[in-house]
Amino acid sequence: MNQHPNMHLVDVSCSACGASFRVRSTAEAISIDVCSNCHPLYTGRERTVASGGRVERFNRRSALATV
Repeated sequence: MNQHPNMHLVDVSCSACGASFRVRSTAEAISIDVCSNCHPLYTGRERTVASGGRVERFNRRSALATV
């Protein structure tokens, strides 16, 4: 009658920076792409893309269409 899954400590490893930490989970192993140590939003090293806004993009596309 036990309906709960078996929880145990699992090592989580980040493939980007190599950091690892332990959490409780039903999975055997967890590998993540980005963790809080290397994610730009958490570290403050967020890069802004200088691609312009929607208006500039529209103007660029309309200039190409008239050629």
